Amino acid sequence: MKLFVIAALLLAALVVQAQQASPKMTTVEPGNAKVGDVLTVTGENLDKASVSEIYLTDGSKDYKGVMTEQTGTSIKFKVPPGTPAGRYALMVLTAGKDPKLMEQPVKVTIEP
Repeated sequence: MKLFVIAALLLAALVVQAQQASPKMTTVEPGNAKVGDVLTVTGENLDKASVSEIYLTDGSKDYKGVMTEQTGTSIKFKVPPGTPAGRYALMVLTAGKDPKLMEQPVKVTIEP
């Protein structure tokens, strides 16, 4: 009986862990920005328990943004110094035991 209870608790813990939703970005405003500007990203699961860092990426080089506000449905961050002009995807580093970089389907243009 004790073994059954322990097995049930382990299974419940695995199910809860598997159900933790991934961050999902849907929009970024404004769509064009300059270094130092603040961008607002909206989506789901963007809180500190889900997202620890945010980046602009061109696929070969990443630029870490400075988050100024963060909630479950939005992140505000500054375009980092040294970011060259170009079109970038947003990417997050997930929080938790097994952090992962996840490129998002949201793009922004950085102007000179």
